[in-house]
Amino acid sequence: MRRLQRALSLVYPDQCMMCEARVEERGGLCGPCWRETPFLQGLVCHACGSSLPGEDAGEVLCDTCLALPRPWEAGRAAISYRDAGRRVVLALKHRDRLDLVPAAAEWLHRAGQPLFRPDTVLVPVPVHWTRLLTRRYNQAAELCRGLARVSGLQAVPDALLRTRRTPMLDGLTVAERFDTLSGAIKVDPERSDALAGRDVCVMDDVMTSGATLAAATGAIYAAGAERVCVLVLARVEKDP
Repeated sequence: MRRLQRALSLVYPDQCMMCEARVEERGGLCGPCWRETPFLQGLVCHACGSSLPGEDAGEVLCDTCLALPRPWEAGRAAISYRDAGRRVVLALKHRDRLDLVPAAAEWLHRAGQPLFRPDTVLVPVPVHWTRLLTRRYNQAAELCRGLARVSGLQAVPDALLRTRRTPMLDGLTVAERFDTLSGAIKVDPERSDALAGRDVCVMDDVMTSGATLAAATGAIYAAGAERVCVLVLARVEKDP
């Protein structure tokens, strides 16, 4: 198999997942794209994963999470939603780039280490069935499955349901986002046993205000979960 892969790589060289530059491994980034990808490392907010100035100092919160307490216990993000990070998210969400999932799952695995426990259950934020007809897949669920393969943790991709189709949140204030999502997510009664008494990690592609993740967290706690954390591929950060 390795010989075949090497032979194929000579005929079809592996390309950067974001451009056409050649790379050594399939699904990797070339040097320039890697440098343009804003990975969130070092000191980050314990609740949302946003980057913070300074060195590692324990469970520190950003100004946003101090002003708006989160219902979940902790949160992390793999990349910032800007530059190449934004392009990765939009390609996955709108351009059917499911080939990005394996690399994104590796990034999520690294970012989520402080959250995971041996019995953690991975649960994606759901999309309404009408949107699923047009999108054909839920990118949060694909990331959830990818992370499960990398981490060995259990995934329950269909644990949550959208009770109604909500409007797009772009352009809404933080308060309007939370009002729009209130009561819009619930646990599927047939999946409640998989969450009761468990440690749950809710996953999404992007966190902006946190309204969607808050709605999911409330539903999961209502189903009897012991602990809820959140993990996203990208975090929208304030301009410095």
